[in-house]
Amino acid sequence: MPGHHARHQVVVIGGGYAGTLAANHLRMRSDVDVTMINPRPEFVERIRLHQFAAGTGEATTGYDTLLGADIRLVVDSAEHIDTGAREVRLASGGAIAYDYVIYAVGSTRAIPSSVPGAAGYAFDVAELESARRLRARLDDVPLGAPVTVVGGGLTGIETAAELAERGRRVTLVCGGTLAPSLSEPGRRSVARWLSRHGVTVLEELAVSEVGPDEVVFAGGGTGASALTVWAAGFGVPRLAAASGLPTDALGRLLTDETLTSVGDDRIVAAGDAASPSGRPLRMSCYAAGPLGAQAADTVMSRIAGTDPAAISLAFTGSCVSLGRRGGVRQFARKDDSATNIYFDGRLGAAYKEMTCNLAVRRIRREARAPGSYKWFRGGPRAGRPATAARTT
Repeated sequence: MPGHHARHQVVVIGGGYAGTLAANHLRMRSDVDVTMINPRPEFVERIRLHQFAAGTGEATTGYDTLLGADIRLVVDSAEHIDTGAREVRLASGGAIAYDYVIYAVGSTRAIPSSVPGAAGYAFDVAELESARRLRARLDDVPLGAPVTVVGGGLTGIETAAELAERGRRVTLVCGGTLAPSLSEPGRRSVARWLSRHGVTVLEELAVSEVGPDEVVFAGGGTGASALTVWAAGFGVPRLAAASGLPTDALGRLLTDETLTSVGDDRIVAAGDAASPSGRPLRMSCYAAGPLGAQAADTVMSRIAGTDPAAISLAFTGSCVSLGRRGGVRQFARKDDSATNIYFDGRLGAAYKEMTCNLAVRRIRREARAPGSYKWFRGGPRAGRPATAARTT
């Protein structure tokens, strides 16, 4: 009929930092209906899960304060993307039709099957459910019992520090350099804090086996461990691969520089599960928001019939909490390489807390005013053309 315009159905898979921001950003167009699929009825602040596990804070907030009122929230798990029928099939047995999908499934724990006992005995803080299990287990472990945290990256450091500040006897097994993403001065600051709070740091040792009350080190030797926390890296859900979409070796959706799947131009990725040009950005809350907004912009460009823009994100650094009263703010170049500039102590702790709060506030503001989200631009990534994907 004259004057009638079809509405565009966009399904956002995943309700984390990237997916929730993308869903709100899509509301810049009045002719788009947005459905967000998420397995939980509440938003999880993943960057606070180490606090939640240690009992020093909470890590969830209601979607009623974060999503625009006209966004449909479906509490379910996506099991398959049927690109032929343009449907997302759900674990409950239903299906949701789409014109476009924003693939924002995030990341998951990565406990390797190659380490005997790790899957059965180690805990982690990668997701709300596993952090909840760790929190419950800590209630049963005596305060003086030895705790081992595996992983010398920022997640491992934050978990070890949170537990140590609560009076736990913690050993941090790095399997290499402590805090490799920080500058040397930043690493020394972290090491000093851990030493002052009684954390034993084993940089060069790696864990080759996990038992119910000990860990076995590669090359020989064991360490007593009444509780082991695995914080050595992240994986991603297998949804893309299970749906027949091209992925990288880890399972992230392969895209071009506009975040469009190289296998289907109706699917656009954002956040930890995106692998643009096979060169993914650092898994982080910092990158999730801009990627969510940019994925939504790509979808809206395709609806409008215009060429979507390439990724443009400049990193400024990272921050790591050291308990509730310490932290390090590391500055970086726009390509995410660390400089020697940092600050620490209570100022570092305040900065990390501000960062956690700001991430949620910016999503909430985008719900109220779609298009308000801004981020630091870095220009096209060197040697990576913004080639548009072809539909298969």
